Amino acid sequence: MKTKLLIVTLILLSSFIRGQEVIMLTKSEVVSKVKENSNTLKISQQDVLAAKGDFQQTNAVFLPNITASHTGFSTTNPLMAFGSKLNQEILTQNDFNPSLLNNPTKTQNFATKLEIQQPLINLDGFYKRKAAKSKMNAVSLKTERIQDYLLFEVEKSYMQLQLAYTAVEVLEKALEAANANKKIADNNFKQGLLQRTDVLNVEVRVTEVKNQLQTANSNVQNASNYISFLMNDENYVVYKPTESLTVLSFKVGKKIISENRPDIKAMQLASNGYEALNKADKMAFLPRLNAFGSYEIYDNKVFQGNANGYSIGAQISWDLFQGSKRFGKAQKSKAEFEKSKLAYTQYVSKSNLELNKVKRQLLDAKNRLNLTVLAVQQSKESLRIRKNRFREGLEKTSDLLMAETQFAQKQLEHFQTIFEHNFTQIYLEFITKE
Repeated sequence: MKTKLLIVTLILLSSFIRGQEVIMLTKSEVVSKVKENSNTLKISQQDVLAAKGDFQQTNAVFLPNITASHTGFSTTNPLMAFGSKLNQEILTQNDFNPSLLNNPTKTQNFATKLEIQQPLINLDGFYKRKAAKSKMNAVSLKTERIQDYLLFEVEKSYMQLQLAYTAVEVLEKALEAANANKKIADNNFKQGLLQRTDVLNVEVRVTEVKNQLQTANSNVQNASNYISFLMNDENYVVYKPTESLTVLSFKVGKKIISENRPDIKAMQLASNGYEALNKADKMAFLPRLNAFGSYEIYDNKVFQGNANGYSIGAQISWDLFQGSKRFGKAQKSKAEFEKSKLAYTQYVSKSNLELNKVKRQLLDAKNRLNLTVLAVQQSKESLRIRKNRFREGLEKTSDLLMAETQFAQKQLEHFQTIFEHNFTQIYLEFITKE
């Protein structure tokens, strides 16, 4: 009963897979769509724009601040009434009458003012601008590294899809062989050459292979879905690679971790930014020099200007003490700078540790690759001999099933080793890329 249910399930799964659209896909197509559509890459690009916006704000260190305003009011305040008339240049001798000075009539005043403030010397602002530039460059390099990582993920996911299809092919052949052996076993059982237990063992083998084939088909869909996710394609279809899984061979040479690798360089720039912020906090103890100027137009009617005047000047300001706030801020930025230097050193050290590990993994993968080739050849020859002997009734059913299982396993191990070998080489290229 269980066997029948499993067969029905496999038929339904196969029908479902066939019902889905299967699209042939090249690696270059995946790369192109990931570069164009990846949300991860788009998010990082927005981070770059945000960092550029922060940097543009620091232009205020050099550029003037210009404001324009138009103000109107009506007053009977003695001082304001007298000053408004003075600004409007309409004072007469009668306005100096003490009774009018003390009790003025309602006076209207409308003022249009254009004001300019120009920073001249703002040392802490200069270093804050330098820190913002370091951050902008660091975020840009981080985006570059994110793109490198996405392309690495494309390589890995495409190989996973190749491996999944290869596993399906191996298991389909294994299923064909298992079904052929089942026919032989059934015939031998009818002729009285085999016992019922031997036939059941063969049927169990067929069921095992069907289970493995079902898992392999699921792996095809899983790999296809991940590729769709990378390409930001919500139409999850089944992809099929145009290229089969083969052994890749790159020139390894003397691979090293370069300080020019985007993520490492980004950390260095981030550390430079913390250093600039620490210097900015120190420079906040120094005075600032700013120039200012304004042009004013006055009248007792709105948007008129019968009287005008201007003022220009410069100001030196010096915050002598802010309740030790600046001391604490400088101490904090100093600690963050030292922390960033330690983080950079640790990151480079960890990267070198990873490099040595990957080199050993690559060497191990190459050795395993040679061994699995030999294992596949030996298991294939062993299966051929046992099949011939089984047809002649000279081999035990259990030995034949064991040989079949071993041959399929060795094939799957071989292709898994090819995947690990290729993946390790691609990962080595990724971590040593400048």
